[in-house]
Amino acid sequence: MTGAANLTEPSNYGAAAAEQAARYVKERAGAAWRRPVAGIVLGSGLGGLADRIEDALRIPFSHVPGFPVVTVAGHAGQLLVGSLGGQPVVALAGRFHMYEGHEAALAAFPVRVLHALGAPVYLASNAAGGVRRTFSPGDLMVIADHLNLMFRNPLIGSAEPGDERFPDMSDPYDRGLRALLHAAGAAVQVPLQEGVYCGLLGPTYETPAEVRMLERLGVDAVGMSTVPEVIVARALGMRVAAVSCITNAAAGLSPTPLDHHEVMDAGRSVAPRFEALVTEFVRRLPAVSG
Repeated sequence: MTGAANLTEPSNYGAAAAEQAARYVKERAGAAWRRPVAGIVLGSGLGGLADRIEDALRIPFSHVPGFPVVTVAGHAGQLLVGSLGGQPVVALAGRFHMYEGHEAALAAFPVRVLHALGAPVYLASNAAGGVRRTFSPGDLMVIADHLNLMFRNPLIGSAEPGDERFPDMSDPYDRGLRALLHAAGAAVQVPLQEGVYCGLLGPTYETPAEVRMLERLGVDAVGMSTVPEVIVARALGMRVAAVSCITNAAAGLSPTPLDHHEVMDAGRSVAPRFEALVTEFVRRLPAVSG
């Protein structure tokens, strides 16, 4: 954990640091390096997709310049370079959360690295509680929009080279990529929902009163990640898509207390469908050169 940043100084998790991390990854990959069609982040319980990546080079987060060690159960803490659906990808098995004590810029830093590695598309996944009452554990929701109730923004401070100072967030989750996700889901017979995700700081789960508030605000699913990453991806001009695995009914909508083991178990139960969806989605992405 770092102290409060000096807003007049460049971030320790900005463009220069991302380039350094990207150079390290490319050097480790060597002659096998190919520019990825997408950078993928795997949320809690969804890391099984890593086993589908072919010819994977696995780099522990602790080896990547600027990356701390992952502390959350269900996050392997590895960066993978390889192929998925016949296309080159870079995947992160795990992420950094602000509730671990990290600043917003660090929570979003891996996205800067994916961009520095040449990925034009950022695909996020997460485990989320269902606020929409028709959701059931195991549903997959394509994120169409979000609410940032973390009250943190990773772009605060001096603008980084290559960043849009005031990024447009009128369509943060690319409409074309959402359509591609739905087409991929239909092709592999994986039904998909679509809705609004709300990012809260955590690490506590929401109270019933908070869930009632979120429901009235139009939220469909709630979690503790993704939003800072998407903000940085949009500032960098990346196209963004995201999928939430609904692991449980949110507090007040479920008769049982919430538990992180339940979250991971639900993620594992939906894993085959999630993996088939993402593999088909990546297969349908346009190839890139370089």
